[in-house]
Amino acid sequence: MSHRDELLEKIRDRRARVGVIGLGYVGLPLALLFEEAGFAVVGFDIDPAKPEALQRGESYIRHIGAERVTEAFARGRIVATTDFDRLAECEAILVCVPTPLGRHREPDLSFIRATAAEVAQRLRPGQLVVLESTTYPGTTREELLPALEGRGMSCGTDFFLAFSPEREDPGNRHFHTRNIPKVVGGLNPASQDVATALYGAAVERVVPVSSPEVAEAAKLLENIYRAVNIALANEMKLVLDRMGVNVWEVIDAARTKPFGFMPFYPGPGLGGHCIPLDPFYLTWKAAEHGVWARFIELAGDINTAMPSHVVDRTAKALNGHGKSLKGSRVLVLGLSYKADIDDDRESPSFEIIERLREEGAEVAYCDPYIPASRPGRDHDLGLASVPCTADEFARHDVLIVSTAHTDFRDAALYRGVRLVVDTRNLMASLSLDEGENGPEVVRA
Repeated sequence: MSHRDELLEKIRDRRARVGVIGLGYVGLPLALLFEEAGFAVVGFDIDPAKPEALQRGESYIRHIGAERVTEAFARGRIVATTDFDRLAECEAILVCVPTPLGRHREPDLSFIRATAAEVAQRLRPGQLVVLESTTYPGTTREELLPALEGRGMSCGTDFFLAFSPEREDPGNRHFHTRNIPKVVGGLNPASQDVATALYGAAVERVVPVSSPEVAEAAKLLENIYRAVNIALANEMKLVLDRMGVNVWEVIDAARTKPFGFMPFYPGPGLGGHCIPLDPFYLTWKAAEHGVWARFIELAGDINTAMPSHVVDRTAKALNGHGKSLKGSRVLVLGLSYKADIDDDRESPSFEIIERLREEGAEVAYCDPYIPASRPGRDHDLGLASVPCTADEFARHDVLIVSTAHTDFRDAALYRGVRLVVDTRNLMASLSLDEGENGPEVVRA
């Protein structure tokens, strides 16, 4: 029996052990999904705190409840470890590691390359390797394939390789790992067969495509589509603000058109691991081929300029109250990049806070989902969240709504607040009296 047929049989009978490398916002739900589908799973992470927490039945991702983790690990089919030698136990290895940008917006593939080296050291016949990390077209073929074939085995005969982009949306109550269609692109027909079979055993719909490059490009297109349209909304906000027109009302009016329009909304900048970064993966690769992706670059420039715009609007609003930004007490509402989750990756709140500090403001933040700021690759605020109370809010000269958490949608919180700079149109949903009996609200 060929390695392909043997692996297909193991997948069909749920005898294939699935390894997931990277137990973050993508890898953890994927590992739990395969466990819940009846597979034995080994989760890998270089941070020992994550396997230790999972083995205790604890979840470090708020929207993935501890109960789900506890139930999964109590069944005995899943383990979490830092021991990469256990990769040899797995028939399928799914790679979910970060793909950040470097200092000059160049792709940083260091995590992919390091992981490929770890897998290659332990690769054995009959294994399937799938990259899920978002990256530019060609990465699977150009980076993973040579590393794995360097062991003397042949892809499609001895082992199998594919790309299947993650499509997680943290906190989305309607779409999750099981019911989001899974795009799969194998290096060859045998790789496509086993990768499609594996995901088909755990998700509701698999979408096979002709190559890893198509799957890689599809993921970039999805995120660039959002980035470009958000940039358009942000630019419309800047233009209409000068005209004295409420961009939020404009969008609400436009969205009544039943065809040819989809609403996107402005904000303080882009957040999350995908949308702020992925467009630059494609522009970098395009330049390598002698093409300048001007439209995508322009959208990126607009979106990355929004934190500075928020700080400028805050300074102008304070001036209207006879105050300078320097020395003013500023409270940023929300550290996570979107409402009601604890994911702060690439959140524009970090840059807003740092720019406010550079201007001499006394800055604090409030986020019930993130009690203390976490050090990142580019930021280390060293702050803890202040209480979400009216008394605390009233202590500050200005509030900046950066994240529209449900916790902030309580009109009573703004009793005694004098000035709010609102980047999310949150205040419009509250019944507040502006002026003598309520705060001045400035859209930004």
